[in-house]
Amino acid sequence: MPSSCKEIRAALAQCLQESECVMVQRHTAAECLRSPLAETLPTKCQQLKKGFGECRRGMIDMRKRFRGNQPITFKSLESSEQSGEGYQLYAGRSAFAGAVRKTDGNEPEPKDWRELENEKYRKEQEEQNR
Repeated sequence: MPSSCKEIRAALAQCLQESECVMVQRHTAAECLRSPLAETLPTKCQQLKKGFGECRRGMIDMRKRFRGNQPITFKSLESSEQSGEGYQLYAGRSAFAGAVRKTDGNEPEPKDWRELENEKYRKEQEEQNR
C-alpha cells in the first residue's frame, strides 16, 4: 500500500485493538468494522474508519492523479484534539478552523437589520420636517 494511507491505517488498527468490541466482546477487528458492530465503536474509531476509506478512495481518484493523495498525519489529529481546535480527517485545511470565536457571554447582541433601517428612516423624516 502506498505511504499516503499508512499512518491512518495504523491509527485505525490501534484504535480497534483498544476498543471494547475487540477487548471485551472478543470480536476480530474485521468483524468490528462491519455494519452491526461498527456503530458500537468509539467516535474516534468511526472517524478513522471514514478517513481511511476516503484515503483509499483518493488513491484511485483521477482528479488527484497529479497532486497525489494528501496524507494525513495521526500525530496532528492527536495534537488538534488536545488543543481543542477543529480538524478534518482527510486532506486540506479544517473547514471550521478559525470560524468559531470564543465568547464570554457578555457581548452585546447585534441589532436586527430592520431596527437599523427604521432608525435611519426616522432620522431622515426628522431632518425633512425641520
